[in-house]
Amino acid sequence: MRNSDIQNYFLPGEKLLWLGQPKQGLMFNKKDLLQVPFSLLWGGFAIFWESSVIRQINAPVVFRLWGVPFVLIGLYLIVGRFAVDAFVRARTQYAVSDQRIIILRDGWFSKILTVSLERLPALDLDQRGDGTGTISFGTDTQVGYGRFGGMGAWTPALSNVPQFLGVKDVRDVFNLILRAQSAKAS
Repeated sequence: MRNSDIQNYFLPGEKLLWLGQPKQGLMFNKKDLLQVPFSLLWGGFAIFWESSVIRQINAPVVFRLWGVPFVLIGLYLIVGRFAVDAFVRARTQYAVSDQRIIILRDGWFSKILTVSLERLPALDLDQRGDGTGTISFGTDTQVGYGRFGGMGAWTPALSNVPQFLGVKDVRDVFNLILRAQSAKAS
């Protein structure tokens, strides 16, 4: 993905203030403190169940097939979600203009999310000690996805809540957005 790709979505007269990408590779977040143990329990039990049924010589075909979706879900929750998240983030660009926040995802999960600076919901900054972090523009309930957030709850890069994931110098980007928002309001 080239830097010019996201600029193809700019409106006439719109000026680029910042351009970035999310952190690449494996990325953990606070939700993983609960999700990792849950996924290991789910996946472990599903694999135990399926292997027990398969070892039974006279087990009905329905029983043998019943556990397959649960094993597949378990495998996704244990390792697949991290791979999908890294894949999506590798094909994502972020931009802040003098008018909007723009998030461009390319590839299988292509999507463009834009939010006008004038209509930005509550900004949420989650900064780590190394200066990287995430800026969320709203919550799942504000976007209309209820409390659990669908796929975005397990795979942050697929969240329908606009967010800049794993951004370097996140505090500087956050302050830039606040300044641009103030300039737009005045």
